[in-house]
Amino acid sequence: MSTYILSHDIGTTGDKAALFSDEGTLVSSSFCSYPTYYPEVGWAEQDPEDYWKAFCQSTKRLLADTKIKPEEIGVISFSGQMMAALPVDEKGRALRNSIIWADLRSTQQADALAKSIDRDMVYSATGHRLSASYSATKIMWIRENERDVYNNTYKFIHAKDYLVTQLTKKILTDYSDASGMNLLDINSLKWSEDLIDATGIEKEKLPDLVESTEVVGMVMRDAAQQCGVVEGTPVVIGGGDGACATCGSGVVSEGSSYIYLGTSTWMAIASDRPLIDPIKRTFTFCHFKRGLYFPAGTMQAGGGSYQWFKNTLCEPESAEADKEGIDVYDILNKKAEATPAGSGGIIFLPYLMGERSPLWNPDARGCFIGLSMIHDKGYMIRAVLEGVAYNMKLIADAFAEQGVDTDAVRMIGGGAKSRLWRMIFADVMEKPVLKLNFIEEATSVGAAIAGGVGVGIFSSINDSEKLVHVTEETKPQTENIEVYKRNHRIFKDSIERLNDIFVMLSDQKN
Repeated sequence: MSTYILSHDIGTTGDKAALFSDEGTLVSSSFCSYPTYYPEVGWAEQDPEDYWKAFCQSTKRLLADTKIKPEEIGVISFSGQMMAALPVDEKGRALRNSIIWADLRSTQQADALAKSIDRDMVYSATGHRLSASYSATKIMWIRENERDVYNNTYKFIHAKDYLVTQLTKKILTDYSDASGMNLLDINSLKWSEDLIDATGIEKEKLPDLVESTEVVGMVMRDAAQQCGVVEGTPVVIGGGDGACATCGSGVVSEGSSYIYLGTSTWMAIASDRPLIDPIKRTFTFCHFKRGLYFPAGTMQAGGGSYQWFKNTLCEPESAEADKEGIDVYDILNKKAEATPAGSGGIIFLPYLMGERSPLWNPDARGCFIGLSMIHDKGYMIRAVLEGVAYNMKLIADAFAEQGVDTDAVRMIGGGAKSRLWRMIFADVMEKPVLKLNFIEEATSVGAAIAGGVGVGIFSSINDSEKLVHVTEETKPQTENIEVYKRNHRIFKDSIERLNDIFVMLSDQKN
């Protein structure tokens, strides 16, 4: 009888369930959405019960569609959105909605904490800047504003951990999710005593830690009846979505890297040590196993910049695409492809939502520089694509300055479908860009690898090569490299010279 791996990716918009064979072939997938609630400006919450309902619904649908028997599922494993504050009691029941990664309500707690602790120490210990994006200050907010909830909390966990708890009654998290809380010392892999003292969060309220590939329990009878799997099915905890995407890209050893080209866009590498940048341009998470990390740099609006341009300025092209029954981005890419490298001197700064890496400037703004009467829409489209690549080159340079560089860059995410964009990245990065067979399923693949390792289907996470392989290589075009070098220098100079303007504009929020 065949053995299948059932992976669940608990994302921001919903749960994607995927079935993989024991040979690493994707059999089928099923998606079930759930809402995000925005009670106030800057707040973002989700109901953990929606995670469980989506898990049950997508699992049942997937098994029904594939006609795979529940007893053929050899393991269940997870990927999940990170940096949450989800309080549960001793029985694993949620005490309130989960405060998710996008929530910034704890800015005051972050500001207060910054006055009582050395920010350099926080970065060196946790691999991250002190920020309201992470779990620590969200937990502080709950303590200060919902004291009863805080007092009754047994553990603070994350989205995937909640589902593990519903299945096994075990309340745990893995090192990758823990490394996104601003509380874990990623050097010792223990909760930081300095951060515990500074935040005042009781250590007992933080979950026990396990590796992402660990079997943490078996499916209990009640849970099995609700979700349609067999009682006793092994459950592997898996990892945060960043760790899963990294593994699912085949980036599991020193010297490999990838770019996720989605709405937000990031570059990550595999490293045997945390990467502590003296000027804090990048950050570091724990990977799937002890002693392995994935330093990363994230920009806020990579693919989002292209989406914004399409939505705002390309109504005729959208109408044409609807009429012809094709993807509007195919039309836009053709216009950009007919435009020379360098976009006729136009520079686009892709800072439509402020910026994280490498600027860490919430006041940064998007803009076109160098427009003239000779420029048409094709020039502007190409400038957007190039601007995103220029910013990612800044992140790649930050890694290289810290002694970590790669010969080629793997690429996943929706933007990786564009051959033109991959070519621009190759020219700007001056290294080959590798398109993978799984470009939109990397997190599901990573969760499947964790599960497979946990139950012995795979020998180690290095077996990711059984699932992940290169389908196309795009090499740099020599004739474009000098053009992009010149424009990249202008791109960097533009940021520096506009910083004061960004500050003045920040006073005009509306």
